[in-house]
Amino acid sequence: MPDSRQYPTTPDGRYFVVRGRLWRTSNPALPPEVRQAWVDKLMRARRQVGLAKKAGDAQAEHEARAAVDEAKRALGERGPVWWTDGAPDFNRKMAANTPYAEWFAALPAKA
Repeated sequence: MPDSRQYPTTPDGRYFVVRGRLWRTSNPALPPEVRQAWVDKLMRARRQVGLAKKAGDAQAEHEARAAVDEAKRALGERGPVWWTDGAPDFNRKMAANTPYAEWFAALPAKA
């Protein structure tokens, strides 16, 4: 989960905010060791994306991006939502245009 001092987290813990945009947090129900294993895979895959881009290797970049997507889905940051109350997903939406608008407007410094 992101550092709430740097990126505020919504009161329900579902999103953190960067430059006014909501980003889904990882599933808090994941066991710590499982979460860490997927975070490690995500970081490796992101490094591979950079290396492939630098090398101009489109196939390697495609494969690395697929690995990033797989890890983000396993963490609950993409794909089906990890909460079970039927609330809609506002991932990647501007906080000011969501039900979090009032909460966001009350933050001391905009993220």
